[in-house]
Amino acid sequence: MPTIHDVAKHAGVGSITVSRVINNSGYLSKETRARVEQAIAELGYVPNTLARSLRSKRTNTLALVLTDITNPFFTTLARGVEDAASKAGYTLIFCNSDESAMKESTYVNILLQKQVDGFLLVPAQSKTTTIELIHSRAVPVVVIDRAVPGIAVDVVRCDSEEGAFGLTRLLLELGHRHIACLCGPKGVSTADDRAAGFLRALRSAGIAPGRDCILRGELSQEGGYLMAQQALRMAHKPSALLAANNFITIGAMKAAQEAGERVPEDIALVGFDDLPAAMVTFPFFTVAIQPAYEMGRKATEILLQRLKSHGAERQHEEVIFPTQIIVRRSSGDSVMGLHPIG
Repeated sequence: MPTIHDVAKHAGVGSITVSRVINNSGYLSKETRARVEQAIAELGYVPNTLARSLRSKRTNTLALVLTDITNPFFTTLARGVEDAASKAGYTLIFCNSDESAMKESTYVNILLQKQVDGFLLVPAQSKTTTIELIHSRAVPVVVIDRAVPGIAVDVVRCDSEEGAFGLTRLLLELGHRHIACLCGPKGVSTADDRAAGFLRALRSAGIAPGRDCILRGELSQEGGYLMAQQALRMAHKPSALLAANNFITIGAMKAAQEAGERVPEDIALVGFDDLPAAMVTFPFFTVAIQPAYEMGRKATEILLQRLKSHGAERQHEEVIFPTQIIVRRSSGDSVMGLHPIG
């Protein structure tokens, strides 16, 4: 593990200069500060802000790094984490990465400096970099909601592919043959899994997927709005939309309303993740529900077991929760004279 002296030597400065950069104290030129920060990044140096404490001494603090705390799914998940952590006597630190790998990395570095006992991470991308950094500091981490191939790590997620398969099959049974999937960015495992489930359902029904059947965008209301606008401008307009999360569903609904398209009379709309009862007067959307609270609680329990084992070798777990499809009005019962399959 690199030391402050290694950083100083690499940057061609004294250790006191590195200390000033880390603590943001004293005057330093922009050039010197940039050189030291570059050396820190290149060496992967993590300052120990608790140097006076023995490393074996626990801080009784866990870190939860989410991608979008404004999303009710993650808010509910966070509550499951917090309840389980609090019950075990741990304090929880929340960080929001905004689906940014760079912001995620920044937060993880800061949290390592604070010597949190463990991480619960919703990764912004399906890359191993952040997890490798955490592992290199011998700190346990549990990945939530998303899969990260190529690295041994505990994972708690939902069966996104099967959920998308079920929603698409429902639309097919209602008679739809031209369906567009409004999906998240490539490289986000939940988005990729939901696209895969969508395609599998089409092929199982003998339908060859069109080039434009999957649209990619941000996992946000704005992303859903833009993707739905694009779908509604297609020469062969889809009769149904599958949204990859609740925010995309809301954005798609707005786009449909602005275009004069009634849901479900003119176009069906289904999606992932419900909205809390406090946010809606009458539940409207047909959705694949994920047990967010239980996912957060289970992930925390696994992390706490890791901490109790004190680094002893244990096989990594992958817990996959099933989705539950709730059929409501937004999917309709028949569209444009089409009839259910079978």
